[in-house]
Amino acid sequence: MSLTARSTAPLPDCPPQEATALSAAFDHVDTLRRDGFGGILRAPMVASPVLSASAGCDLWVKLENLQVTGSFKERGAFARMAALSADERRRGVVAASAGNHAQGVARSAGAMGIAARIYMPVGTPTVKVNATRALGAEVELAGDDFDAAKALAVAAAETSGAVFIHPFDDPVVLAGQGTVAMEMLEDQPDLDVLVFPVGGGGLAAGAGLAARRIKPDIELVGVQSDLFPAFANLFHDADRPVGGFTLAEGIAVRQPGDLTSAILKTLLDDVLLVDERQIEHALNLFIAQMRVLPEGAGAVGLAAVLAHKQRFAGKKVGLVLSGGNVDTRLLSSLLLRDLARSRRLARFRIELVDIPGQLSSVSEIISEAGGNVTDVAYHKTFSDLPAKVTYIDISLEAQDGAHMDRIQAALQAAGFRVELAGY
Repeated sequence: MSLTARSTAPLPDCPPQEATALSAAFDHVDTLRRDGFGGILRAPMVASPVLSASAGCDLWVKLENLQVTGSFKERGAFARMAALSADERRRGVVAASAGNHAQGVARSAGAMGIAARIYMPVGTPTVKVNATRALGAEVELAGDDFDAAKALAVAAAETSGAVFIHPFDDPVVLAGQGTVAMEMLEDQPDLDVLVFPVGGGGLAAGAGLAARRIKPDIELVGVQSDLFPAFANLFHDADRPVGGFTLAEGIAVRQPGDLTSAILKTLLDDVLLVDERQIEHALNLFIAQMRVLPEGAGAVGLAAVLAHKQRFAGKKVGLVLSGGNVDTRLLSSLLLRDLARSRRLARFRIELVDIPGQLSSVSEIISEAGGNVTDVAYHKTFSDLPAKVTYIDISLEAQDGAHMDRIQAALQAAGFRVELAGY
C-alpha cells in the first residue's frame, strides 16, 4: 500500500510524525466517498424526543447498526482493503476481531475476491461468528480475548505473507471510520458534542479527526466500560483494573492502539466510564423508546449521557449507535431482566393448604386483578413446610409496579401468604 497526500492543510490534533500518513489516508477516503464508498450505507441520523427529554439535551443518534454487517466497522475495513496493491490482494488478508471488524473485512474481501482469515476470541457471540463465516471468511476461534486473538493473527500474517488488517491502529482504517462524523456533521452541522465508544480507539480517533477538520470547536467525548478502562487510565492518569465480563465486548480491549492513543490524548475533551447496569439500561431504552437494536458497545454513549446529565444539559449531542450484532439469547435475557426491574414481571411465592381448589382460587384472584400468569411451579416434596402445607412459585405480568402491588394486596386480602421470590 502506498498513498500520497494531496492536502496541504494539516489535520488538527494530529501527532506530527503521523501527519503525512493520516493526510494521505483522508485524501484516499475522500476519493472513495466521491466514487460511492463501496456502496456502504449512509446510515440515517435520527432525533429521539423521548430520550432527549430523559437526558435533558437534544439527542441525535447515528444508526450504524443498519449497515449490512451491522456495524460501522465495515467503513474502515473497506477503506483499508481498497488501498491494497495487486500483489497484496493476491497474498490475502488476516484480521483479528471480536466480531464487527471481522464482518467488515470478510465482506470487502468477498467483494474484492481476496482470501481472508479471521481470528476471533473464544466466547465471541455466535451471531458474529456465523455472520463472518457466511460472508466467506475462514474463522479461527482462538485466544481468551481480543489481544490474544490479535497476537495469533499477527503471527499468522508473518508466517503466511498475508496482510494484517488492523481493526483500529492504522491511518487508513481511521480515515474510513472518520466518514461517520463527516456524515453526522453534514446532516446536523450545529451539533455541540459528539460522543463515541472507545475500545481500541479507531472510531473515536478517526471520527474525531474528521469532525475537527469540519468544525474545530466541536466537543468530543469518549466512553468506555468501567471493566475495560484502558484508555481512560491513560487519559486520566489512573490505574483502574482492566478485565472482566462486559456487555460491551466490542470495546473490551486491554490495550488501545499506539496511534489511536497518541491522537486521542490531545483530541478528546473527556473520557467517561459507565458500569454494566448503566449499559444494560441504555440498551433497553434504545429498544423500548427508539425501536432499534444495539449491541452493548453501541449503547455506551447513551449510558454516559444519562449518567452525566449535567455535563450535557441543553446541548445538541450526536451519539453513534455503533453496532447491533447482539446474541439473541442474551437479548432475550436482557429484555426479561428489564421487565423484572420495572416490576412488570414478577414471581410470587404463595403458601397454600394442600387441598383441592387452592390453585384455582389464586388464579381467579390474579385474573380479576388484571394480571397474567406466565409460569407456575408447584413445590410439595422438597419443602420444609408441614405435610398439609405446600407452596407455589407463580410468575406473572402486570402493567407496572403499582399494578403488581395491587395484585399482591388482593392475594393477601384473600388470606394467602405471599412474598416476592427474588432468586
